[in-house]
Amino acid sequence: MSVAESADDRVVRLEDYVPPAWHVDTIDLVFDLDVDATEVRARLHVRRVDPDSREPLRLDGEGLELLGIDVDGGKPPAGTVRRSGGALVIDLAGAKAVIETHVRIDPAANHALQGLYLSGGRERGFLLTQCEAEGFRHITWSLDRPDVLSRYRVELRADRTRFPVLLAGGNADGHGELPDGRHWARFDDPQPKPSYLFALVAGRLECIEDEFTTAEQRRVRLVIWAPADVVSRCRHAMESLKAAFAWDERRFGRCYRLDAFHVVATDDFTMGAMENTGLNIFNSKYLVADPERATDDDFRHVLAVVGHEYFHNWTGNRVTCRDWFQLSLKEGLTVYREQEFEADLCSRTLRRIEDVRTLWRVQFGEDAGPLAHPVRPARYAEINNFYTATVYDKGAEIVRMLAMRLGRDGFRRGMDLYFERHDGAAVTVEDFVAALGDGNGCDLTPWLAWYRQAGTPVLTWSGRHDRATRRFELTLRQHTPPTPGQADKQPLPIPVALALFDRAGRPLDTSLGDADAGGGQVVVLDRGEATWVIDDVDEAPVVSLLRGFSAPVRLAGDEDWRDLAVLATHETDGFNRWFSADALARRLFNAALARGEPDAPALAAWIDSLRAALGDASLDPATLAEMLTVADETTLSEPLAEVDPDAVHAARDALERSLARALEDELASRYRQLADSAHAGTGPQAQARRRLRNRCLALLCRASLAHFKLAKRHYDDAATLGDRLVALTILVHAGDPSSTSLLDAFAGRHAQDALVIDKWFAVQATAPGPDTPERVDALSAHALFRWENPNKVHALLASFGLRNPSQFHRADGGGYRLVGAAIARIDAITPQVAARLATAFGGWRRFEPRRRVLMREVLERLSRTSSRSRDLDDILRRCLDGEG
Repeated sequence: MSVAESADDRVVRLEDYVPPAWHVDTIDLVFDLDVDATEVRARLHVRRVDPDSREPLRLDGEGLELLGIDVDGGKPPAGTVRRSGGALVIDLAGAKAVIETHVRIDPAANHALQGLYLSGGRERGFLLTQCEAEGFRHITWSLDRPDVLSRYRVELRADRTRFPVLLAGGNADGHGELPDGRHWARFDDPQPKPSYLFALVAGRLECIEDEFTTAEQRRVRLVIWAPADVVSRCRHAMESLKAAFAWDERRFGRCYRLDAFHVVATDDFTMGAMENTGLNIFNSKYLVADPERATDDDFRHVLAVVGHEYFHNWTGNRVTCRDWFQLSLKEGLTVYREQEFEADLCSRTLRRIEDVRTLWRVQFGEDAGPLAHPVRPARYAEINNFYTATVYDKGAEIVRMLAMRLGRDGFRRGMDLYFERHDGAAVTVEDFVAALGDGNGCDLTPWLAWYRQAGTPVLTWSGRHDRATRRFELTLRQHTPPTPGQADKQPLPIPVALALFDRAGRPLDTSLGDADAGGGQVVVLDRGEATWVIDDVDEAPVVSLLRGFSAPVRLAGDEDWRDLAVLATHETDGFNRWFSADALARRLFNAALARGEPDAPALAAWIDSLRAALGDASLDPATLAEMLTVADETTLSEPLAEVDPDAVHAARDALERSLARALEDELASRYRQLADSAHAGTGPQAQARRRLRNRCLALLCRASLAHFKLAKRHYDDAATLGDRLVALTILVHAGDPSSTSLLDAFAGRHAQDALVIDKWFAVQATAPGPDTPERVDALSAHALFRWENPNKVHALLASFGLRNPSQFHRADGGGYRLVGAAIARIDAITPQVAARLATAFGGWRRFEPRRRVLMREVLERLSRTSSRSRDLDDILRRCLDGEG
């Protein structure tokens, strides 16, 4: 859909929120399903919220062919129905009415993948829906807003041969035969829900089944549906689903209350998955996994995403959002629940490191550029563009801070009250925070500022030790830089988990703040500056701050590199041991960027701390692997005032090579010790050992070309896809002559597996070689690439634009032109995907002048395209205007 109205006409503002004038008690839907022409009959039982109001009924709809409309069983009087601003406006005299509409839609032509569309080919594909955020209006006329909760009764009719499986949300309520080889199935959802949670699936699918008996003694049928060639690979997803059911009962006391829980896999989906009540729809890459065709990370992602969508049953479905400004109320909260779920079942430290890496790489970048916005934005032009790291990941960090403030038991009390008060309601973040506070007898309203204020706070600190009084003073300060539309920032409540160590790395007793789960302390900085005093400290201590990354802030302070080395060697908190090693590496990188080489004593201390970690048998292998991983170029660039991608790449490359060469013997020894991990199964410990072994291999190949023989043997002997991909990536990214034949062999082996081929595209798109833009361009014409498939676009073009900074930012602008042309092409097919890809240009102002000019030229060229979608137009305007 092209841009037809001005930007101001499209802007929706939180301050303008008005409750709905009409409520829809029930929606009865009858679908006559067909690939090219599906007919939908809808019966809406509507009533005025205020019986004395004369407000007309306004129904949302887009791309609908209206075949008929009845009001209370008859044709509406002339002049009482009209089109206005994309709505169907109906003048109604009474306080109640029954509105019946009959529309026709074309699923096969719906390449935007919003509403009802066809996944897969015309002959073998199946129909499915995606209605969040505003997709339901592409199916039928409705009140398509999250604060209108209705009971849905759905009947699906279709040709039995073409569509043998018919599914919709809620409980099954009958099925039968129709004339001419057709059949029907009916579903009734007893839980009122907003339209964005509507779902149906129809087509040729196979399933695996299991069941779960809840703590309330309800036997729930669990069914995972997928195309026949991949359904057998969904066993891990089924076990993950049962684990999620059990964990939510144990941790939050939440039970599932429908008769069945259906999950469907599709290769054509713009999101990761969707939590529709009783009928979750998943991007296949987060549901399908087996050792031959999935990596260890894939297995963990399936566990996490299956858990995430199930946890939405309560945080998002039974308690939903009043309006889309409250999106983080369900997404941030559910991301936190997902994080805790995986942390409890796998490695808590690894999950925390990965979450913080994502926060730094993606969300801090959003906060630092023209796309910055609060977790609860004050305005938006296109809601699809606010499914961001800020809403999800920073939103989860807010929940984590509140959980830390209340403690585990206190947070559970607050959540219990939240569910008790709001089950079956559409609510706001104020309702959530109030329930947490009321459940614990405290006022948490100051924490709402985190939802309103954009930007990443900078936390600085200093320490002063008085040897005579044996007193140590710790001073903390906070400052948040201006962001678009928010020049003035207020202090936020920032929980700082901390511990003190002596110079030998021994923990010191402290007596301030509240004890945290790790045996340290938590203080809350809720003003611009504050000082805490710790008595009985014999010498200036080594200070460990933000343990577990207790707040989403950028930490700056006066710690010496020697202190960081102590913590990287001795910290008892696994996350902060990694955090300290990472901070020391960043210091070395910054020194190399500024002066051409890092400080030699600091470099030696960093290497010695990692040598000690390699010799520490008690250290989790996954944590050690992360300690041996230098931050990526995007993360390292994020704090810089002006970015020169070539200089960043060179400095990081030199730092990693120094590490690899210094630890070559230790890395080779550890690699050999871990040889048996290649065949050790898919459990968390086996995954952690493989993670470390693969990291050792990558560093060995950075140390010397002689180790490329080892990488080739690693590839040939690989028992898992993950091991094979690591070796392939090493060889391809190094430009090894054997990599071409290996890529061809890999593609031939996995040509029929779309998810594995996505990884093949990504390996090549992230190669740092100077010809990568031309390679990506050629791959976009490959027989296995599909422009209309979001997974393929993400694998090739988003991997290049968002994960390969040195080549996306190639000095001649070739990377920019390539991605700009791709954005224009994709925008005509799937606007949401085009808009996400355009965020690669979001930080253009922070680059050195030549690249700044080249990036702006691409943005301006795209902004002059008259056929651009609303999704893309919103991103382009914000990038160029600098307005969040």
